[in-house]
Amino acid sequence: MATTKEKQEKKSTGYNAESITVLEGLEPVRKRPGMYIGTTGPDGLHHLITEIFDNSRDEAMGGFANDIEIALLPGNRVRITDNGRGVPVDMHKQTKVSALETIMTTLHAGGKFGGDSYKVSGGLHGVGASVVNALSIYCKVVVHKDGGVYVQEYSQGKRKAAVKKIASSKLHGTIVTFEPDAEIFKEGVKFEWNRIVSHMRQQAYLVKSLRISLIDAREQIVGFGEDNELFYLRETGVDAPSYTFFFEGGLVSLIRFTNQLLKPIHKNIFYVEKKVEGVESVEVALQYADDVSARILPFANNIFNPEGGTHLTGFKTALTRTLNTYAKNNNLSKNGEDTFTGDDVLEGLTAVISVKLREIQFEGQTKAKLGSVEAQSAVSTVFGDAFGAYLEENPDDAKAMINKVVLAMKARKAAKAAKDSVLRKGALEGMTLPGKLADCQSSDPAESEVFIVEGDSAGGTAKQGRDRKFQAILPLRGKILNIERARLDRMLGSEQIKNLVLAFGTAIGDTFDISRLRYHKIILATDADVDGAHIRTLILTLLYRYFRPLVDNGHVYIAQPPLYKVKRGKEIMYFYSDEEKIKALGNKYDESQAIEATDNDLQAAKDTLLEAAEFTEEGEEEAVKSGKEPKVYIQRYKGLGEMNADELWETTMDPAKRILKQVTVEDAQDADKVFDMLMGDDVPARKSFIQSNAKLATLDI
Repeated sequence: MATTKEKQEKKSTGYNAESITVLEGLEPVRKRPGMYIGTTGPDGLHHLITEIFDNSRDEAMGGFANDIEIALLPGNRVRITDNGRGVPVDMHKQTKVSALETIMTTLHAGGKFGGDSYKVSGGLHGVGASVVNALSIYCKVVVHKDGGVYVQEYSQGKRKAAVKKIASSKLHGTIVTFEPDAEIFKEGVKFEWNRIVSHMRQQAYLVKSLRISLIDAREQIVGFGEDNELFYLRETGVDAPSYTFFFEGGLVSLIRFTNQLLKPIHKNIFYVEKKVEGVESVEVALQYADDVSARILPFANNIFNPEGGTHLTGFKTALTRTLNTYAKNNNLSKNGEDTFTGDDVLEGLTAVISVKLREIQFEGQTKAKLGSVEAQSAVSTVFGDAFGAYLEENPDDAKAMINKVVLAMKARKAAKAAKDSVLRKGALEGMTLPGKLADCQSSDPAESEVFIVEGDSAGGTAKQGRDRKFQAILPLRGKILNIERARLDRMLGSEQIKNLVLAFGTAIGDTFDISRLRYHKIILATDADVDGAHIRTLILTLLYRYFRPLVDNGHVYIAQPPLYKVKRGKEIMYFYSDEEKIKALGNKYDESQAIEATDNDLQAAKDTLLEAAEFTEEGEEEAVKSGKEPKVYIQRYKGLGEMNADELWETTMDPAKRILKQVTVEDAQDADKVFDMLMGDDVPARKSFIQSNAKLATLDI
């Protein structure tokens, strides 16, 4: 019998068997969705498509399918169709319900845990389809199999009825339609068409002779409902944005596509594919280009691994070893000091590494990093042997590659000398800050922010308007150096770039250390004109190429100063776009019909334009009482320097009121291509882009 003390302790802690909650079915997914899809933001939303598509793609990898269609439907629904074997619909012995229902409503249920159903697949936990089902307000699966058409519908992971046969069919395959649950995805359930297109194009390269069709039918009403009986919706003939991808060249085609805006330094694209013990397939393709950045795309079972993993480690090791060996054997390396490093051999390299394993291990459900140990030695051996033979058989290509790597090595040494020179002065150690930097009082990076502004005029206004406790101001003089094709030693010779490096406190290159970042918010505040946009692009190019962790960790922002200040009677309003202004004031008011203030002192502008009596407060009040509309005065801001300090604080710098856009990189490969096109040496590509998008530009003329 429990003592009084024991009863009191049990009552006080309140932690006993009754405190343990057991989540059944798919409840864990809805309770903690981040554990299964990483986030409930845009990344997690698009991951739903990936999970269902991966099941169809696994059918194609096994040789059972060759045609997949992804359609975006009205009402935020997605329909994914494949001509694979079709999900089994017969009774499952263990669960006593259809195999289809088991797969869609039970975690860790699937055909990829063993046996011969799938030699290679991207799924390993058996949670993909059931997770999508759990996080959807509506889900419907149609299976064409064994001469019949079988259907089952669900909502929030629960079936609406048992699987039933509704018709006969000579086809085979699976159609999954789902609508994400807005209760889960509170940031919105709108899919990004370009993001989906980019991912599916990549997948088509990775599976030879697989046709992938995409249709954006969200604006369509007729012929694209979720109850459409057509197997492939492209057969409706309705005019909608669409793409079809089909590549017989595989990884070689992907290298050509990735390098289309670059100048390759050797004609041939290296490629090897081989099966080794423990690994179903090792594929590697590469080509060097006249560039300073590396583009390496690692895949495991056709799943992109942005954080790399064991296959990438094996590739880098073999690449460095093979090039060093070739250079030494051909007297291209004079002494031990000329040994290439890993960074040297990566400069200008475009490579794709793809491995396929039966038993695959990822670090986490989002599969961002491969953990399978056997992949490292397999890639290192297969690639190392084949690449060594390729260099011997293609001496011209080998010479071009070695010359490229030697140039990178020399640049590394020159950059090191330049950094050492700066370090001797103590600059990169943070001992000396730029003279134009108006630093903040706080020494806590988490609460500190720096505004990078354009010119001394804006810098002066910002310094007056800021809260000096946590806000620092760094004015830049004009446009900084375009670093897209500049090496580090030349960059450090630029006073403007050096000031940015010193202000950040992280150093640069191989000495970069994000833990020493002095401000956790780096805010670009340039003018709202063409020059301002150009300066912002130059700074973003620098940050993307040499301070990428700042972007990846969410430290980079773009300020959104207002375009207009409008005074209507006593009321003062700020608008950030023409659309906002028109919505608030109507089409009745624009600069040609209202009185435009061209000076910060509105009263002075009034006195020069109208009779003084009309501008007095009493006059405004009398106008309102008499039923007349008060005068509207519109001021168009073209630069931050045109604002008063209090206006700049109120609209752009006050954390309680301002609007900041966080800079993120959703697709690094697409971002890389945009920077190459806009900031690189390919003039025809840039000219074509400008001609195609000229009508979309808003110009200050």
